[in-house]
Amino acid sequence: MDNNVRLDSAPFSDELNLLLSIMREDQIEITNIDWDKFLALGRHHRVYSILFNHLRKTDEVGIPLKVKQALKKDFESNTFNMLRLSAQMEELCKQFSETDIRAIVLKGPVLAADLYGDVSLRTSRDLDILIPIHDLNKAEELLKGYGYVKEEEYKTILNDWKWRHHHVTYIHEITRVTLEVHWRLGPGPGKEPAFDELWERKRISTITSNPVYYLGREDLFLFLAAHGARHGWSRLRWLADIDRISRQNLDFPKLYKLLKEFRLLHIGAQALILAKQLLHTPLTMDLESITASKNAKQLANDALFYIGQMINLHTPPLPEHVANYHKRHLFSLMPTPHKILFVMSFFYPYPEDAETLPLPKPLQFLYFPLRPVLWAWRKTWKRNLSQGEV
Repeated sequence: MDNNVRLDSAPFSDELNLLLSIMREDQIEITNIDWDKFLALGRHHRVYSILFNHLRKTDEVGIPLKVKQALKKDFESNTFNMLRLSAQMEELCKQFSETDIRAIVLKGPVLAADLYGDVSLRTSRDLDILIPIHDLNKAEELLKGYGYVKEEEYKTILNDWKWRHHHVTYIHEITRVTLEVHWRLGPGPGKEPAFDELWERKRISTITSNPVYYLGREDLFLFLAAHGARHGWSRLRWLADIDRISRQNLDFPKLYKLLKEFRLLHIGAQALILAKQLLHTPLTMDLESITASKNAKQLANDALFYIGQMINLHTPPLPEHVANYHKRHLFSLMPTPHKILFVMSFFYPYPEDAETLPLPKPLQFLYFPLRPVLWAWRKTWKRNLSQGEV
């Protein structure tokens, strides 16, 4: 890959190239820009605050006043939202602490302050807080009393929720703030740092008067790289985070050890390759050393499918070609042991098996040998239904 990154032999749109140039703080060239599309891209990639912050410090000729005003309005709205989230985050962490629940904030205002030096320069839709899995019930009771309502109950069987999922979502009934309570950094099956390890390496944010804890720098890199990869880097905000953290004083031996231990070297390399190619992130010799693998370069090239289009993976149903591509890409991101676990997980009972053949709890172990039969039954039934035979 070179600095003229291409998607399927076709260049990025002029609007996307302009957006990337502004994010890099390059000297920009403006030719045939569809400004409505440019604004749509800024909002889709959640980088309008970064764009506005740069443009307000310069006198860029050729950018219409209405575009600057629109970015300013988005920036001001985000600033208000981040201040609101900061207050809610501090209060929640205080409540967790008083209830003896250890809590680590994963993103939100603390991430904006740490990476950008200003909570207004990064967007956040919600709050993400990691707690030990054994404290989930206690946390739910606390949140109910504090006005939070669970968005939905997971269907589960034989405790599969513990590894098939990694967070549960709550919405405050008055403020409408969304809170994701995590018990894992990402969905399973797969290996990741234990909560106690993360707690030992945690940092304390300086943006609040009460203690708010967040991930250690190297753990944060792992989390950001894995999270961005899992979402195809479909929002440049996540890549901007990698750009920012890569410019910090990362402890490379510690980072390398973590990436290797949790089989994420190729994921970290993918993130660094994309950041270097698209945002011109300067890499140290150490960081550069892990980007040489052909697999990582291919994964980075594959991510251009998402970046070159305005693909929103959070708005189902996805177009069939996007859904199929994403399934293949997610599988390609998995290291071999993870792929084996993933394939084996299909043999673990699903809640649909209990709906197909209800069994009393003492006999639910029978779903393991029955799963292939129940799966085939459902497939046959659905096929006959679609053909009008049922």
